[in-house]
Amino acid sequence: MRKINGKSNLCGEYLKNRRIEKNLNRSQLEKKLQLLGLSITVDYIYRIETNRIILKDFELIAFSLALDINLNELKNLYNNIIQ
Repeated sequence: MRKINGKSNLCGEYLKNRRIEKNLNRSQLEKKLQLLGLSITVDYIYRIETNRIILKDFELIAFSLALDINLNELKNLYNNIIQ
């Protein structure tokens, strides 16, 4: 499996922190994502947040919409890793 710095994704922890900042639990986030058309479970959100699975582009966009994240913020995560 492809990994960077031993992780399957770079933004899982960032998404978790943003979810917590928004005072959402995983069940609430699950419902918001489902309203955006993303079929997802609480367990799957946990696995994303703990960097255990690769995050698909459409999932990342849905998370960004649900958590009010500008995609440029996520771009900066990558830039900080490779520099």
